[in-house]
Formats: sequence, structure tokens, C-alpha cells
Amino acid sequence: MAALREAQHELETQANNLSKLQKDIAKNHQVRKQYTIQLGENELVLKELDLLNEDANVYKLIGPVLVKQDLAEANANVRKRIEYISAELKRLDGTLQDLEEKQNSKKETILKLQQKLQALQAGKSKA
Repeated sequence: MAALREAQHELETQANNLSKLQKDIAKNHQVRKQYTIQLGENELVLKELDLLNEDANVYKLIGPVLVKQDLAEANANVRKRIEYISAELKRLDGTLQDLEEKQNSKKETILKLQQKLQALQAGKSKA
């Protein structure tokens, strides 16, 4: 009887842990989606900057004000931003892979616990 209760409690704990992992995975996907959108926007900006002549006027929006900026500086800033976003995406991919491995491990643990619980219940009903 105590073993059955203990197994049920362990199953509940593991299920809660799995739920937390799944929330973390969903959050990771959401953040990754935002970074992917930003990466696309910045790559588009870089393509536009590459089309400009060296003497073209470039403005940067700072708050409500457009401030004139050097083309080379704007280009460098966008490239740095792309580099940063790409690094963040790579980091998120690594984290996601780790979370998914943990999720698969938890699912296996839960499956084994369910089987153990069923065996205990079957044994109890025979007694």
C-alpha cells in the first residue's frame, strides 16, 4: 500500500517536472522566433545599406529623433547586431537540444513509473 502511494507521488512529481520542461521549451521557441525575425530584418537592412553610395545620407532613429549617421558606422553596427543575434540563436539551439534530451529522459522515467504503478495495482488486486 505504501509502495503504491510512493509510486503515485513519484509519478506526480515527474509529471510536474515534465510540464516545467515543456514550458521552458515553448519559451525557448518563442524567444528563438523573435530572434529569427530580428535577424531577417537586420539582414534586409544590411542589403539596403550595401546598395547605397558611400556619400549617401543615413539616419538612425534614436527615440523620436532621426540622427545622421556615417554609412560605414551604420554598416558596422548592423553587422555587429547580426553577429550577436546569430550567436544568441546558436546558444538557444544548444539550450533547446539540452531541454529536449531532458524531456525525453523524463518521458522514459514516467513511462517506467506508470508500468511500475500498474504492476503494483495488479499485484494489489490479486491479493
